[in-house]
Amino acid sequence: MQATAKDLRFNVKELLDTVSRGEEIVITYWGKPRAKLIPFVEHLEREDELFGIWADHKPSADVNAYLRAIRKGRFDAD
Repeated sequence: MQATAKDLRFNVKELLDTVSRGEEIVITYWGKPRAKLIPFVEHLEREDELFGIWADHKPSADVNAYLRAIRKGRFDAD
């Protein structure tokens, strides 16, 4: 659906009702599209893909030794 800027100014409630029914409205100004009203969709909070990545990790007493151990494979040329 299209509406002019003047329609938006004087018919906000009707346009918002249209959007709430799921329709998109393109707002034009001097015949050119300037904005789009789209229905608001609540995004459900999804669990982050990295959430819990360290859940089975055992705390390390020596952090430097732990870092050396995990870096060993990347930085050794053997």
